[in-house]
Amino acid sequence: MSLKDRLTENIKTAMKAKDKLRLETVRSLKKAVLEKEVSVRPSGQETLTEEQELDILAQQAKQRRDSIAQYRSAGRDDLADKEAQELSIIEEYLPQQLSEEELSQILDETIAKVGATSPKDMGKVMGAVMKQLKGKADGKQVQAMVKAKLAKG
Repeated sequence: MSLKDRLTENIKTAMKAKDKLRLETVRSLKKAVLEKEVSVRPSGQETLTEEQELDILAQQAKQRRDSIAQYRSAGRDDLADKEAQELSIIEEYLPQQLSEEELSQILDETIAKVGATSPKDMGKVMGAVMKQLKGKADGKQVQAMVKAKLAKG
């Protein structure tokens, strides 16, 4: 079942359950999917690939994380809590997130593979590892871990 179909089913379920927050969140995800579909149509592509769907979900999750940080720094915990609830709904559609141990192991392997030895090599490592981790780990967390590992090395 495509992401769009799952979202449509979940919209119906949320409407029946009168779950306003879930309904709003799922509708916003579906809107993002539909907008992306329209943008790829001129290239002859009818439906989105799984990777494109994952990109949309990751982008939506990142927007929520950024909003949470901004609202918390502005002292608006009420809005931050709403964004956090939306984020948890979006994460239901994302692949299982990697644990810190799994992430650390993948980073060690990637650093060894690209031959990174200093913080100057961060771009090489990030480029290689983010393709592999798309949707499975938060980019800021990955960046912080890579920076720490290269600083030691």
